[in-house]
Amino acid sequence: MTAAARQGGSGITGEDRHCLLHGKSGFLVVVTPHITLNNGVQMPVLGFGVFQVPAEQTEQVVTDALAAGYRSIDTAASYGNEEAVGRAIADSGIPRDELFVTTKMWIQHTGEDTAKREFDRSLRRLGLDYLDLYLIHQPMGDYYSSWRAMQKLHREGLIRAIGVSNFYPDRLVDLIEHNDVAPAVNQVETHPFFQRRADQEVMREHGGVRIESWGPFAEGRNDLFTNPALVEIGGAHGRSVAQVVLRWLIQRDVIVIPKSVRQERMAENLDVFDFELTDDEMSRIAGLDTGASAFFDHRDPAMVKWLGGRRVD
Repeated sequence: MTAAARQGGSGITGEDRHCLLHGKSGFLVVVTPHITLNNGVQMPVLGFGVFQVPAEQTEQVVTDALAAGYRSIDTAASYGNEEAVGRAIADSGIPRDELFVTTKMWIQHTGEDTAKREFDRSLRRLGLDYLDLYLIHQPMGDYYSSWRAMQKLHREGLIRAIGVSNFYPDRLVDLIEHNDVAPAVNQVETHPFFQRRADQEVMREHGGVRIESWGPFAEGRNDLFTNPALVEIGGAHGRSVAQVVLRWLIQRDVIVIPKSVRQERMAENLDVFDFELTDDEMSRIAGLDTGASAFFDHRDPAMVKWLGGRRVD
């Protein structure tokens, strides 16, 4: 793929749909809708995450996810499983241009020269010659210098889109106002109990940044999987709570990357494109918002210190 082609991207847009097609690889592919990022690159609205998947399990888990039909894979340097993700991709036989691969730079590797070296390391670990999306993992350290390095890598065609993760609106807007390229994506905690509606609107208004959800199920906190409203909505559609949550996020134009190590759950999470939640159901879920993280606040000084002291090989 040429640098010019990487910047423009290609994918399936249009109506929300779910079908099976034979890709160029000959594999039977589950086709999911794509969201167009602010630089024209198209990204699957639903992908597969590998946070907290042990490195020794990751290769098989990603192999299973690709076989289930996922074509967007999200990892990070701090997860310690980029190499395993890369092996699964290499062994899959799926053409590179049918995949969308995301990874992230950790705090200790921020800074212009350091960021370039860390990007090269991630690329080698993944066994790829370009990335579809590269994110600054936390709004800490010298991330302004890192962003300058990432803008250059993007111009050189080594990254199709660049973005951030865990940026609250003030940090995001400041980054946008003082740089040439606005982030394409901001990956943040987003689920029924922390819905980020106001944050999503700020992203839309400032550079057309797309919101991407991590922790869409809140890791089961607040009894999400037995929540009466979610269970009732699921029953009305013959769907699980997980499918209801994913469908709710997708109808809000939120990119989502659920994780599971179980093949049946992988398939279930992908099967959310043949039903639609009503306005009333969307409103009921909106009423679950607490406006607070189910995990921790990235602006908490103690958490900033802890994250900043965490080292990644």
